[in-house]
Amino acid sequence: MSEQKTLVEVKHLQQYFPAGGFGKNKRYVQAVDDVSFAIRKGETLGLVGESGCGKTTTGRTLLRLYEPTGGTIVYDGEVLFDKEQKIAVDMLPYRRRMQIVFQDPYASLDPRMTIGDIVGEGLDIHKLAENDKDRHDRIIHLLERVGLNSEHANRYPHEFSGGQRQRVGIARALAVHPEFIVCDEPVSALDVSIQAQVVNMFEDLQAEMGLTYLFIAHDLSVVKHISNRIGVMYLGKLVELADSYELIAHSVHPYTRSLISAIPVADPKTARQAKRIVLQGDVPSPLNPPSGCRFRTRCPYADERCAAEAPEFREVGPGHWAACHHLDQAAD
Repeated sequence: MSEQKTLVEVKHLQQYFPAGGFGKNKRYVQAVDDVSFAIRKGETLGLVGESGCGKTTTGRTLLRLYEPTGGTIVYDGEVLFDKEQKIAVDMLPYRRRMQIVFQDPYASLDPRMTIGDIVGEGLDIHKLAENDKDRHDRIIHLLERVGLNSEHANRYPHEFSGGQRQRVGIARALAVHPEFIVCDEPVSALDVSIQAQVVNMFEDLQAEMGLTYLFIAHDLSVVKHISNRIGVMYLGKLVELADSYELIAHSVHPYTRSLISAIPVADPKTARQAKRIVLQGDVPSPLNPPSGCRFRTRCPYADERCAAEAPEFREVGPGHWAACHHLDQAAD
């Protein structure tokens, strides 16, 4: 991949949610804590991890659907948010350029609106249609682009299957001609056969429109297929980031290696020979995360240093970043 300019960058992003208590006893869910990454124009950055690790919160905070607790968000060289410098720009002009496809195709569409009005809402808000005919033509074009047809414009969401609803969600995101789309687990609620169709559609749209994606999922096999680079999150922290092939073939973090070992293998002989890495224990609560390294309570290499000191997220190879005190042992 040739060097391209950075389109999206987050630095030390934090998202804490209040969870009760008062004054000094006030408690927070540390959903995202000190996450930094950049996405180059035209690429797909995959973000994976267990449910509850902060993937979706990262995507929504990046778009400022949730107002960040701390950190910096930069889009195409413009600072959208900076906690220290007290910068928080109006996001309306950027909504045209930054869109999201939500995880649940059942909950993300207003059941009282027709499909045509759902897709056309962005056109109305940003005044992109010259007249009613232009609006109608644009909506039909968008529906056809995602594999639906003109007859669907007058129907309601409950008349569609899950895969069709997700296509409506994609058409809605495309309506304002965005450059960057957060794909928030867009295939997790779909059947496997439909998943492949939707993932292929995302790839076709990217090639056709030059889109940039943050593709969030917990299925590493799906992310591996579509992503140029992959980041792995655990309990609100980014623990490893590398090119897709590099991460799958030469992962160095023990958590990443356990995720990779869980990817199903089609060949029975290879599957029998593969070593499955099963983690012990449960994911700690983000209300009270472990001291030092957050993965230490489930890590086979953890020691006193892991409990006392949080590992630095550092470059361990060209474009390969990881946060672990025992990378040499984990890679063996």
